[in-house]
Formats: sequence, structure tokens, C-alpha cells
Amino acid sequence: MATKIRLQRFGKKGKPFFHVVVADSRSPRDGKFIERLGSYNPNTNPATIEINFEKTLDWVNKGAEPTDTCRAILSYKGVLYKKHLEGGVKKGALTAEQAEAKFAEWLSAKDGKIEGKKDNLSKSKDEVKKAALAAEAKKNADRAAALAIKNAPVAEEVVEEEVVAEEAPATEEAPATEENKEEQA
Repeated sequence: MATKIRLQRFGKKGKPFFHVVVADSRSPRDGKFIERLGSYNPNTNPATIEINFEKTLDWVNKGAEPTDTCRAILSYKGVLYKKHLEGGVKKGALTAEQAEAKFAEWLSAKDGKIEGKKDNLSKSKDEVKKAALAAEAKKNADRAAALAIKNAPVAEEVVEEEVVAEEAPATEEAPATEENKEEQA
């Protein structure tokens, strides 16, 4: 029976979530499987991958073929590298201790890269938040300045209207004659 290590889709539309399973190559994608090895969530940044390392390594050693995506996931987690090192031990190129040391070194370097990426992502999120707050503060300052300008000319216009109103009756009363006085009386 030909077995494959592949992804089984779960989740809702637009938010996929996958189980990593070992299944017969003839069974449907979301159908019957032999064993569940872990999960893969591409919605997070970086993607969340949880795999039972020992079971997966055992299945790969038994001859289960991973699909392209699963091959990338297993390579990312180090399953394929571990299989490669075990092959070197079987051939006599390495001792078991050397293989374990190489794998531990690779694993620590990989963890360092992942932590570095997480730190960079959190820093970039903080910078985006700071930039957004600065832009919002600038907008608020611009609005306040616009309101101040809008309110300031209104006060000057009122003063100018009062000055014009005071001058206008004075010019009308100047040419006043005795006829106007008689009409008022």
C-alpha cells in the first residue's frame, strides 16, 4: 500500500487550517487517513506548525512519501534533515553522537532565525503603531489649527462689520437737513 504524508483541510472559507496526516495515496484529500501527525496553520505570521517529530520520522523512514507542501513543512521542522543524518550513520560516514550534535546545532540555529523573525515582526508592528499615532496626532493638530483659523477670521469680520455699521449712520446723518428733523418730530 502506497502511503503519503499530506495535508487535510479544515477551517472555514478563507481561513484554512490543516492537519498533517498519513493516508493511503488513493483515499480522498479529506477522507480516511491512517494516522494524524500534527497540524499546520498558515493564518498566523509566522505559520504555526505542530508535528509529532518521532512519529513523522518513523513514517518517513518506513517509506511514506510527503507531498510538495508537506515536504517543505517537514524540511522546515528538520524531519528530513534528521533522516539524512541517520542515513549517514547507517553508511558509517558519521557516528550517532556526531549526527546528534549536528542536528542540535541546526535546530538551535533554526530557532534563532524563527525568534529573530518574530522579533522583527513585533518591532515592525510597533513602528507601524507609532507611525499611525504620529499621523493621527498630526491630523488632530491640523484640525485644531484649521478650527483656530476658521474661528479667528469670524471674530475679525464681526469687528469690521461693527466699524462699518458705525460709519454708515454717521454719513447718513451728516447731510441731514431740517426736513428730516421735522419728520422725526
